[in-house]
Amino acid sequence: MGTKKNFVLDTNVILHDYNCLKNFQENDIYLPIVVLEELDKFKKGNEQINFNAREFVRELDTITDDNLFSKGAPLGEGLGKLFVMTGNIQSERVNASFSERIPDHHILAVAEYLETKYPRTKTILVTKDVNLRMKARSIGVLCEDYINDKVVNVDIFEKSNEVFDRIDPALIDRIYSSKEGLDVSEFDFRDILRPNECFVLKSDRNTVLARYNPFTHTVNKVNKTKNYGIEPRNAEQSFAFDVLNDPDVKLVALTGKAGTGKTLLALAAALANLSNYKQVLLARPIVALSNKDIGFLPGDAQEKVAPYMQPLFDNLNVIKHQFAGNSPEVKRIEDMQKSDQLVIEALAFIRGRSLSDTYCIVDEAQNLTPHEIKTIITRAGEGTKMVFTGDIQQIDQPYLDSQSNGLVYMIDRMKDENIFAHINLIKGERSQLSELASNLM
Repeated sequence: MGTKKNFVLDTNVILHDYNCLKNFQENDIYLPIVVLEELDKFKKGNEQINFNAREFVRELDTITDDNLFSKGAPLGEGLGKLFVMTGNIQSERVNASFSERIPDHHILAVAEYLETKYPRTKTILVTKDVNLRMKARSIGVLCEDYINDKVVNVDIFEKSNEVFDRIDPALIDRIYSSKEGLDVSEFDFRDILRPNECFVLKSDRNTVLARYNPFTHTVNKVNKTKNYGIEPRNAEQSFAFDVLNDPDVKLVALTGKAGTGKTLLALAAALANLSNYKQVLLARPIVALSNKDIGFLPGDAQEKVAPYMQPLFDNLNVIKHQFAGNSPEVKRIEDMQKSDQLVIEALAFIRGRSLSDTYCIVDEAQNLTPHEIKTIITRAGEGTKMVFTGDIQQIDQPYLDSQSNGLVYMIDRMKDENIFAHINLIKGERSQLSELASNLM
């Protein structure tokens, strides 16, 4: 146990994780009253931040200790106390540096006030707002990001799949000829394989794409399977189809830069495996631009979100264009859409639903928080497969980054589970121009 500290929380920490009060161990937590006032503005709505605001306020309401506004209310065994800081707390340092009276500056003033009042106790402002952290540093106030759910190692999102060379050619020949695969003990791998890990086996004579099956403890050949007119163009795409087509793998993460085919591969696999599911559901989070809510757009709920769903329809059209306009495959897709067997909608609309026998694809998952990812996965009923796709370098949410977004958090937590697989797509296949721009610009 280290030296006890005082933590001042910004509103965005609570909106990111409404259970954050339990994650500061024996240290004391201070909430400026302006934080509660800001939370009040977020209580109405159907997005995850609205849910988080309501849940936190409900939790706060259970703390009936009168000392909450004076001596602090105990948060439980092994935890510190919670203080709500009321009143118009002023700071000469803050006033001299920032004349505007906004909530951020009031929060800064509280942190500076506590730092002065308790000089022997380290006071730290916790915020996911980079600009507020810069302001804090400019006046000498200690600050840090909320890192409880940050993933330390994100190197796996920059490298392609493992290549094992100097393999006995006879072993590779046997993999090609065996339907059941070869027991993993026959290979002398340098590292312990993770469940469903895909790799390339090379000898001086031949090469094979392979995957480790954690259920049978075997190394199996990965075939270049074609799904609903879409054929894999590289090894990673073949690996993706292999896990997307496997009914035993219930949770899949596809990561990679723009143009690598993440969403297209997932949708093609879903259509190819429709006989195993009652419905294919494609969803993506709505990230409004220029700080505008979708409420300013004209039309009803479906019309408002339609522009945000267009990339999913674009991928569906790519699959349709693999066939003639009057082909049975195109007619089947159109019939599925009419009967709601194939649904494309905003992610917010699936809240509260139980998804049974569904092939569920969540696009742009890097824009989700860890708690949002958890909420979605817990919607999965019997017979459901969930696929999350995303590019961790293209995050549109202001308080998420490549280490704290829900997609990397899920991969980090699930990487050793038998029903999970992660494929990182490296090579862009959209076009030569797209690949050039992605690499050079």
